[in-house]
Amino acid sequence: MMYTAAALAILITMGLALARALLGPTVYDRILSVNMFGTKTVLLIAVFAFLSGQTDILDIALVYALINFIGVVAVLKLIEQGNFFTSGEKDEREVESE
Repeated sequence: MMYTAAALAILITMGLALARALLGPTVYDRILSVNMFGTKTVLLIAVFAFLSGQTDILDIALVYALINFIGVVAVLKLIEQGNFFTSGEKDEREVESE
């Protein structure tokens, strides 16, 4: 009963995070809410693994957490620098064109 209530609370917070992702005034609010949604998904998978007695599912939760983290860092780098592949420093071609 208690774990079912925890799962429902996690689902409610996931809904609120999804609403914030859609309505957020800035891009950083949206990224933060998507990160929170991913974290709550990991928690929900863990609760489901505990309720079903299948601890193998926890591996999926860990992989999802890593993908969520790497995805958020990549999106933040894309927003901050404009591309994924440069370090933010100007290369020789950009310096010569100025």
